[in-house]
Amino acid sequence: MSSVTERVATLPGGGRLRPLAATFAYYGAFIGLGLISSSLGPTLPALASQTNTELREISFLFTTRATGYMVGSLLGGRLYDRMAGHPVMALSLLVMAVGMVSAPLLPLLWTLALVLFAIGIGEGVVDVGGNALVVWIHRARVGPFMNALHFFFGVGAFLSPIVIAQAVLATGGIRWGYWLLALYVVPIGIWLLRLHSPRHEAAHVTGQRRAIPVNWRLLSLIMTFMFVYVGAEVGVGGWLYTYAVEMGLANTTAAAYLTSVYWGAFMLGRLLSIPIAARVRPRTILMVDLAGCVLNLSLMVLLPESAWSVWVGAFGVGLFIASIFPTVITWAERRMSMSGVVTSMFLVGSSLGAMLIPWLIGQLFDRYGPGITMPTILVTVLISCVILVILMVYGGAPKLEADETV
Repeated sequence: MSSVTERVATLPGGGRLRPLAATFAYYGAFIGLGLISSSLGPTLPALASQTNTELREISFLFTTRATGYMVGSLLGGRLYDRMAGHPVMALSLLVMAVGMVSAPLLPLLWTLALVLFAIGIGEGVVDVGGNALVVWIHRARVGPFMNALHFFFGVGAFLSPIVIAQAVLATGGIRWGYWLLALYVVPIGIWLLRLHSPRHEAAHVTGQRRAIPVNWRLLSLIMTFMFVYVGAEVGVGGWLYTYAVEMGLANTTAAAYLTSVYWGAFMLGRLLSIPIAARVRPRTILMVDLAGCVLNLSLMVLLPESAWSVWVGAFGVGLFIASIFPTVITWAERRMSMSGVVTSMFLVGSSLGAMLIPWLIGQLFDRYGPGITMPTILVTVLISCVILVILMVYGGAPKLEADETV
């Protein structure tokens, strides 16, 4: 019985795949994805000034970019199933870099929106590629590699505001911040072009291996879970600052630090999940993660006027919610064929949740006040728990791996 590394070392056509080199290239690409994805928020006021628009108008860029991301996710799934993955990912990184170079130079909102739409397409394609290709390389052993992939996204998301802030301090504007982020992703794309691409298990037949049909019921359940869970994750990150200020739990400076505590705990959670994923079953990790989220959100709901509860709760939610996304993909890989299209559908579900649930929180916030924020997020996580139980019951047994002894 051959190992995973040996099994994928020789590609159809005689090419040689270097699994670790490719995996580290994906990690580098996901740092870039995190850097660029997190750059819009801190630069929104500067972009509003650049285009002579108000913040309520410039916030349209979030929707434009998210729409581009969904288009990129759908497009990327088909591209990775039909073409060599590394050139597709490299081209998408180049699109992101060109967009980041041009964005701080555009004086019109509509042209800026078009560029953000293109950046969003590139982000969606890169996100699908990283999640799909790392599964195709490592397959049943993907757990720690998948968690590491998303940890590096967290690293980029954490560093992005720092890079932007330092560029503004040094130059007085955001241009060099955007250009530095663009400069980072270009060599990653060149690196990917020098590496052979892995193939999806269903793209060819070798020995006993055969294409595995898509389980559409399972796919729909996972998409629904992603929709609800990611909506809760983004809802906490997006509304925590405003919630703390409006509830009188922190001033503006302390609320900014509170948000940093959440994302710092998020990054820590993804780091800790790497060794855990190698030793603990995905279903156990998911149950513990959701239980931790419920516990910490309940603390904030039950003690809404306590400053310490929001600090402890924000840290706890960030720590536990961090590893859910990569763990769901690892769990799914063991039960269905993770083609590019399947991976893209997961990301479409998550992106819809990231758009709609924070919007819903905003509507409730405006109508009922800030106190509705954490109860709404808690209900969302509880719905995630229900969907997880359904997944565990109806998800079926793990699929047979080709490298296992029958």
